[in-house]
Amino acid sequence: MPLGEPRVAEARPPRVGVLVVAYNAERTLATTLDRLPPSFRKTVDHVLLADDASQDGTYEIGRAYQSSSELPMTVVKHPKNLGYGGNQKAGYAWAISHGLDVVVLLHGDGQYAPEVIESLVDPVVRGEANAVFGSRMLVKGGALDGGMPLYKFVGNRILSTAQNRLTGLGLSEWHSGYRAYSVKALAKLDLQSYSDDFDFDTEIILGLHGAGFTITEVPIPTYYGDEICHVNGMRYAKDVVVDVLAFRASRMGFGHRGTVVDPNAYQMKPSKRSSHGRLLAWLAASGPGKVLDVGCSDGRFGAAARALGHEVHGVDIVTHEGVTNRIDAFFEADLAAGLPEQAHDDYSTIVAGDVLEHVVDPGALLDQMVERLAPSGHLLISVPNISHWYPRGRIAVGRFDYDSRGPLDEGHLRFFTRRTIEQLLSRHGLRVVESATVGAPVDVVDRAGPRTLTTSLVRRLGRIDHAAAQAWPTMFGYQLLYKLERAA
Repeated sequence: MPLGEPRVAEARPPRVGVLVVAYNAERTLATTLDRLPPSFRKTVDHVLLADDASQDGTYEIGRAYQSSSELPMTVVKHPKNLGYGGNQKAGYAWAISHGLDVVVLLHGDGQYAPEVIESLVDPVVRGEANAVFGSRMLVKGGALDGGMPLYKFVGNRILSTAQNRLTGLGLSEWHSGYRAYSVKALAKLDLQSYSDDFDFDTEIILGLHGAGFTITEVPIPTYYGDEICHVNGMRYAKDVVVDVLAFRASRMGFGHRGTVVDPNAYQMKPSKRSSHGRLLAWLAASGPGKVLDVGCSDGRFGAAARALGHEVHGVDIVTHEGVTNRIDAFFEADLAAGLPEQAHDDYSTIVAGDVLEHVVDPGALLDQMVERLAPSGHLLISVPNISHWYPRGRIAVGRFDYDSRGPLDEGHLRFFTRRTIEQLLSRHGLRVVESATVGAPVDVVDRAGPRTLTTSLVRRLGRIDHAAAQAWPTMFGYQLLYKLERAA
């Protein structure tokens, strides 16, 4: 469970709600609700029946059930069909606004067994998981014995296996619609950016996984009756595959899939051909000294510099876990307001790796860093190259937008080409001692998920990309690096 995600408070009983999504479910709705266990009916805080503009008597049957049942229940009918995902979005917004602790997704067609609802709720209440999914695949043979058509069983297994391989998850089933969620976890996801269609269930898994939330599974029985399936199987398969590929690409810095504000520290790229590798090579060549790492993140780069014999101080806007153990001194400060007063004024080297693009006035920050350098000190910087083929191509086809990482990182406020960064450096009294260009950081393929044939191919292409970055740096250079000294 992520930090900041506490257990449900024990001072009061947990508030558990049920979101019943229904579309043309007049024949099954009442019996589905009747199947809720008596023990659960006594403790449930509220049940929301969300009729997604049914064309039959689903809403009227729901209202009649509400008036005759002891269940605390609200019945709504959307004036227009929101879609499977859109209906869930509305229901989860209701759960969040009503201060529930746990919300369970239950289908009104009776396909998922209400009798076992407590097995989904309990792990969330105990703080063991942020989401619990009912899986029809955990019990060998149970899905087929319960009437799941063979073609659906095979499709489920193929898709779930592929999705696990691409994301690093190990779910037995990605395609169950029987789920219990921590409402606090849902509140941290950008649910409105997710699909309104049936692949919403896949996108919410990706959102939870990307945010570091814990997902577990419990076995549920399989029941296939004569309910009408509204899912277009081929379209659904295409949508979920696209979702997973887009998620993996976003983890590598291409595109953006809404989850939460990224809580993770900037990832260290250890390759000798990466920006971090080149900066460390410069530090190794300079001999031991006092180093200030501006934008030090969790201190892993600083730890590598420290292993070279340097005394390392770091500055960042937040105190990442472990940073104070990895470097000699840490100062928490917002670089938009400048370097902190605690930073010394005799650093032999100041490193600003991928920092200048994040501040409104990079020139002012450069001036402050120069003031903190020892007389013969050096400044090492790296900036992303906005004229790299990827952002250049995006702009050319009219699809400029921010990504979660990379040259179009959503946190970037300034953009540099080789000419504009060198002009900036010159204006602020700096002379280039040495420069370098690196290609795309193939190290990041590992953070996207487990290594596959595709990631192995990407690594081979990375060698070609590195050579191209040296031959044509303004087109293939992903990052521009400079070793600088005072011009006079």
